Amino acid sequence: MMKKRITDILFIMAGAFLFALAVNLFVIPNDLAEGGVTGITIILYYLFEWSPGLMNLLLNGILLIVGYKFLDRTTTIYTIVAVVFNSLFLHLTESWTIDSHELWINTIFGGLFAGLGIGLIVRVGGTTAGTVILARLANKYLDWNISYGLLFFDLIVAFSSFFIIGPQGLMCTIVMLFVGTKTMEFIIEGLNPKKAVTIISTKQDAIAKQVIEKMDRGVTVLSGHGYYTKNPKEILYIVISKQEVSMLKKIVRAEDEIAFITIHDVRDVFGEGFIELSKS
Repeated sequence: MMKKRITDILFIMAGAFLFALAVNLFVIPNDLAEGGVTGITIILYYLFEWSPGLMNLLLNGILLIVGYKFLDRTTTIYTIVAVVFNSLFLHLTESWTIDSHELWINTIFGGLFAGLGIGLIVRVGGTTAGTVILARLANKYLDWNISYGLLFFDLIVAFSSFFIIGPQGLMCTIVMLFVGTKTMEFIIEGLNPKKAVTIISTKQDAIAKQVIEKMDRGVTVLSGHGYYTKNPKEILYIVISKQEVSMLKKIVRAEDEIAFITIHDVRDVFGEGFIELSKS
């Protein structure tokens, strides 16, 4: 347990450092905005030249006091660590620069660094306080995707900076937040995304045979029945890669055009044909 805690804290430190680089290397030098509390600190920096690191610590400290009761003990501890190191790195890298003057390149890399940084923090169970707390609460009580919940709350703050950074800055900020969201989603949801497919058909045997022969994938058969008719049904459950979805649809369509199919995103898949559990 202690080894895991130390590893988690190292990930949080790395995430806080990357996020600080996103702000000081790409966001502020290009007069862009950000979401959440960091976005507010950047607005204050543009208006009064107040230190983003110091304001980040103060504002997030207030939000953490208000919202700690909604977080479990481990998340609270990790969030405190993330806020402290994020504020520290924002201060230490305040004078750092990078020789890049292409706005759109800086926009994209700002999103990549920010998304990677927050993703590392959230993946191990922490938050950067601010809107990340709101996103985690939305995930817990409303079943929102964390990354898209964060994007929603961040956009609210970003749009408020319109009169300071102008329309071009706002448009670039929106692109940056979207890039950050997709990067964070990739980090949080794992490096091994797959699709789980459920098929209800009267031709289940023919479909299962085709899947095994043409796709070399295992098929699990679940027992069920229609609620109204009470007729027993065999339900096929198959886990495949995103690239295999098209082939599976063709197989099902060829055998039964009126089959009922649901396709679900799954995060990590372990077992035969995928990643061995012992190597996870």
